[in-house]
Amino acid sequence: MRGLHMSAELLAPKYLVWMAHGLLMTAWIALIAIACSTLAGFALALARDAQAGVWRGLARIYTLVFRNTPLLIQLFFWYFAAPNLLPETAMLWLNTPHQLQLAGFTLSWPSFEFLAGAAGLSLYATAFVAEDIRSGIRGVPRGQYEAAAASGLTRWQVQRYVILPQALRHVVSPLFGQYMNIVKNSSLTMGIGLAELSYTSRQVEAASFLTFQAFGVATLGYIGLIAVLDVLARQLQQRVALPARN
Repeated sequence: MRGLHMSAELLAPKYLVWMAHGLLMTAWIALIAIACSTLAGFALALARDAQAGVWRGLARIYTLVFRNTPLLIQLFFWYFAAPNLLPETAMLWLNTPHQLQLAGFTLSWPSFEFLAGAAGLSLYATAFVAEDIRSGIRGVPRGQYEAAAASGLTRWQVQRYVILPQALRHVVSPLFGQYMNIVKNSSLTMGIGLAELSYTSRQVEAASFLTFQAFGVATLGYIGLIAVLDVLARQLQQRVALPARN
């Protein structure tokens, strides 16, 4: 009877507040990683097919390193090892609280755990995002390149105005699959002390001894974030889809 009573007990409001803060931290770091990895992924994908061999070589090395080492190890590197490569003054500045007034809002400088986690997630995801974008680019018929070049467009203009818009139609689904992976992989940042959703769920479980409730709420939080991305993916797919032919 005691076990049944405990299983039906709800989390106290203060614990739900902890979980809400963790969820916001997860959403925030995932959003930054998604934005950074998408921009860097486009650049890396273009570098993989660049005319200059040095860019292709560097892009291959980047992809090889970041795709084939565990994310947790990379996070440990950016949090524990990378600071040793920076000047002491730079680390002091990074760990000093800063504030920025922007449009009536006060933006606070994030913790070093957040910076290291965002960098690790972004750099790791970039290697995967770039391969999806590159696959979409290669899916564009070769004739499109030749026709665009014949019209007098430069190589960059061909990519910007002809190839990438068509490639986008092929990569929406894979890209959002990577974005969902970013949300899930953000849980590994608890390993460097970032108080995201997984971290706070452990805190709540340790403080309340309500294991099922703590991790149940965390699970619902991740499902909610993934559901938002799924809805956005479906809407974007509808917008970029080619019109049906009669």
